[in-house]
Amino acid sequence: MITVEGKEVFTELGELVDPAHTALLLVDMQRDFVEAEGAFGKLGIDLSMYRDSVPRLVRLLSDARRAAVLVIHVQNTTLAGRMSDSPAQLRFNLRMHAGERHEGIPLRYSVEGTPGHEFVKDLTPDTGEPVVRKHRSSAFWGTSLELLLRSNGIKTVVIGGCTTEGCVESTARDALFNDLYVVIAADCVASDDREQHDASLLLMRHRFDMATVDEIAAVWALTPPPARVSG
Repeated sequence: MITVEGKEVFTELGELVDPAHTALLLVDMQRDFVEAEGAFGKLGIDLSMYRDSVPRLVRLLSDARRAAVLVIHVQNTTLAGRMSDSPAQLRFNLRMHAGERHEGIPLRYSVEGTPGHEFVKDLTPDTGEPVVRKHRSSAFWGTSLELLLRSNGIKTVVIGGCTTEGCVESTARDALFNDLYVVIAADCVASDDREQHDASLLLMRHRFDMATVDEIAAVWALTPPPARVSG
């Protein structure tokens, strides 16, 4: 920690991800994005980075739960009939995977009530873990996430999930703009486009703290599990 004109600033990973004031944000780990049977997989989009990142995310989630870190699941949600998609958002949609889309039709994914909207099996919320549904790339835009973090005394968010250059980076930027420390779990984020993933990590490395699952887990392992409260 350093002091800058009377303000204490966390500088060490142990300070940043202290379970007492840290939340883990799992971004959009949903079947449409990461599974072969999902919307993107059916288009033939390369999902190999997700296959590698999911086991590390599962470990990060397990370690967070053991250390009583607040876990928040972010769930991209498209309303039926594209009610949540503005014309500008549809134009954004048309830019994604233009080569794989058929007949120029906008992609349809994570539609509420469909199997693709569901979280992947090993990253489903436990009882009591909040789910924040979003309709835009950032988990903060038009959601209750900021209120939820503020109400629980959160100072730092550890972010993992997908996609690196999309919803992860958008959420990280808005977290900082909401005066939160940001730690990117660098080996727990992934994309279906490796070049964009690498470019985003390069950019974020100059703006946010980065740590691997091993480094974060080592800090959380120092925290004793919470005592059981008898009825």
